[in-house]
Amino acid sequence: MQRAFYHLLLSVMAWVPPAWCAVTVIDELGPTRALAPLLDVFGEREAPPDPPPSMQRVGDPAALLPIRSPGLAPGVLQARAISLPLTRPVFLIGGDAKSLRWLSDHHQQLIDIGAVGMLVQADTLDDLSAVAAAADGLPILPASASDIAAVLKISVYPVLIGRDRIEQ
Repeated sequence: MQRAFYHLLLSVMAWVPPAWCAVTVIDELGPTRALAPLLDVFGEREAPPDPPPSMQRVGDPAALLPIRSPGLAPGVLQARAISLPLTRPVFLIGGDAKSLRWLSDHHQQLIDIGAVGMLVQADTLDDLSAVAAAADGLPILPASASDIAAVLKISVYPVLIGRDRIEQ
C-alpha cells in the first residue's frame, strides 16, 4: 500500500513542473501602477463642478431654438434618382405651413417606410409644438441639414431622401 502511494506521488510529481522552472512572459504591458487609487470609490469625494451654462438648459426645448439650416428654404423640388447607402429613408422638414401640410399628407407613407425626420428650420416653441403634433409618433430630430443639402445639391424642404430617390 505504501509502495503504491509513493508510486502515485512520483507519477504526479513527474507531470507537475518544479518550482524552479522559468516563467514564460506571455504579454508585457509596460510599467504598472498601483490599483488602490483607481478603486477609491468609498473615500470622500469633492462635489462635481457645475455644468457649463450651455448644459444647464438640457431638456429645455427653448434651448434648441432657433434651428437653422443656411442654404435651405421651403420650396418645390424636382424628383430625381440618386444612389445612397441609407439604412432608412430620411425626410427634411421645417416648422412652416408647407412642411406641416407635407408631413400631414405623407404621414402614413413615412411610417410605412420607417423614415426618420430632421427638423431643419424652426424659430419658436410654437413651431416645435406644431411639428410634434403633426409628427404624431414619427421620429424627428432637430438639426441643421446644410451639410446634407450641399452634398445632395438640394436647397429646398420638405423633401424625402431615399436610397435611390429624392422627392417631395
